Amino acid sequence: MRQTFYPNNAQSQITADNGHYLFKLSIGNPPLDVYGIADTGSDLIWTQCAPCPGCYKQINPLFDPTKSSTYKDLSCYAQECQTIGTITCSLRHTCNYTYAYGSAAVTQGILSKETITITSTSGNATSLENIVFGCGHNNTGTFNENEMGIIGLGGGDLSLVSQLSPLVGGKKFSFCLVPFHTDPSIESKIRFGEGSEVFGDGVVSTPLVTKEDKTPYFVTLKGISVGNKFVPFNSSGEVSKGNMFMDTGTPPTLIPQDFYDRLVAEVRSQIPMTPIGDDPSLGTQLCYKSKTNLKGPILTVHFEGADVKLTTIQTFVPPKDEVFCFAMQTVPWDVGIYGGFAQSNFLIGYDLETMVAFFKPTDCTKHQ
Repeated sequence: MRQTFYPNNAQSQITADNGHYLFKLSIGNPPLDVYGIADTGSDLIWTQCAPCPGCYKQINPLFDPTKSSTYKDLSCYAQECQTIGTITCSLRHTCNYTYAYGSAAVTQGILSKETITITSTSGNATSLENIVFGCGHNNTGTFNENEMGIIGLGGGDLSLVSQLSPLVGGKKFSFCLVPFHTDPSIESKIRFGEGSEVFGDGVVSTPLVTKEDKTPYFVTLKGISVGNKFVPFNSSGEVSKGNMFMDTGTPPTLIPQDFYDRLVAEVRSQIPMTPIGDDPSLGTQLCYKSKTNLKGPILTVHFEGADVKLTTIQTFVPPKDEVFCFAMQTVPWDVGIYGGFAQSNFLIGYDLETMVAFFKPTDCTKHQ
């Protein structure tokens, strides 16, 4: 019998990690704390597992499935095995997966079931049995040593959100991301199910757009105003529904080249400073020398039905001391990504039953 534990909703801590955000959960019995990248742009939950012939370096101990009494390999004939990445069947008939990311990171290992422990609002640790996860034995990418894997929070069947939904009173969740370079000891919360709703003064909402790919959270972006000057997403003024998706696993916001060029020209024209032009390490980014963050214009992001106002905390980030760069970059395709920098200092909620995303301006460093 699976345990259902709302109204004490499931929640965990999120901390800043150099542009990414670390989500804490415990895995196995006895439980091992795992700090994985919180990623609304993917589904698989995975962590590095011993033995690990192809692991990147991590500070914390690897999860060792042989030491957990609740670990179970999934058979390659299991239904869950058919829903994830690229699968091969091992000689022992285990479900061997390969799961790749847009960042070129790849995890390979065995799809398994395990007990995951998440802390409830009352502070009680609650164990959830038979959660499907990837035991990664071969993992590559630009991970740092604090990151023990990735916690998929997308809309697909194997994401943590989907697997928790019958246990916590609904397929919905909310979180608050602290700004870039916040002290890693400052925690904010991510909540699932009953009690995770976003409401109150200042909340705006936009419809989530359903597409064939169920993982990304697609929204419709009409354009962005720089101060009072509106810059449309398309020069023609027309936009297709679901032209952006929201992704905590991608730090900058990524937009098509034509939109980026028009937006950056307007931002530059409204900042009375000379951009840095002679630093090859910054590439073609719009950057300024400043001891503290800029006094730049407010950017209003015009989603369908929701205007979201961004200050320079969300729109300029420091890649190095006394340098602040515009936190948006280009992509060579026509669907953009609304990244983690822009999502910081908002309580953001997703209700995947009504297909709506919510935004509430919040000081996430005080979000408990």
